[in-house]
Amino acid sequence: MRVLRTPDERFARLPDFPYLPRYADVHTETGEPVRIAWVEAGPSDGEPVLLMHGEPTWSFLWHKVRI
Repeated sequence: MRVLRTPDERFARLPDFPYLPRYADVHTETGEPVRIAWVEAGPSDGEPVLLMHGEPTWSFLWHKVRI
């Protein structure tokens, strides 16, 4: 599997997206690491909400969603 990654500097200073980057490596069947990212927002004692997306989108797609 060919894994492409957008350079981190492309995510700097995004409008209305004040979240810190959080990453985890998930390994493919061949052992190759694939980095996934997530955003944590809202009250820590609130009900969890999971918004998932896939290529070619990323979490910025959800930056104006209000639940």
